[in-house]
Amino acid sequence: MADLIALLAAAAEHAGGHEAAEPTVAGLGAGWFVALAMTTLILVMLWKKVPGVITSGLDKSIAEIRHQLDEAKQLRAEAEALRQEYADKIANAEREAAEMLDHARHEAEAIVKKAEADTTDLIARREKMAGEKIAAAELAAVQDLRARAAAAATAAAGSLIKARHDAGADKALVDQAIAGI
Repeated sequence: MADLIALLAAAAEHAGGHEAAEPTVAGLGAGWFVALAMTTLILVMLWKKVPGVITSGLDKSIAEIRHQLDEAKQLRAEAEALRQEYADKIANAEREAAEMLDHARHEAEAIVKKAEADTTDLIARREKMAGEKIAAAELAAVQDLRARAAAAATAAAGSLIKARHDAGADKALVDQAIAGI
């Protein structure tokens, strides 16, 4: 363990100094190898047509997004048309309901007027019939009264004639009637 601590202390002393050695291969430093690796990577990507694949993928994504946007616009237009259609149907239904209500009111008024007219006619007919019945009853009563009066007068005349005329008065009347012939 003591050896490890000694090594770490020695490394710490040499770490910040400029006298540290930079590893190189054939005189080329680490930066040169990084640049060479990046250039090789870019050339391999160009040779394998990676930018074309990337742009075609992006173009496909753009086309897909445009297609989805077009579908969304079409769906929105259809929804707007459907909303307008239902708004028109609601307006038509409200108008038809108002017309039906107005028509029903007019019919009810006509029915009431007809019922009033029919009632007036019925009352007039019944009054006329009652008047005719009363007149007929009065006429019957008058005729009955006349018949009774005539019967009573006949009976009274008969009883007066019986009481005042005897056989001698009858003979004089018969003689007078024969003489008049």
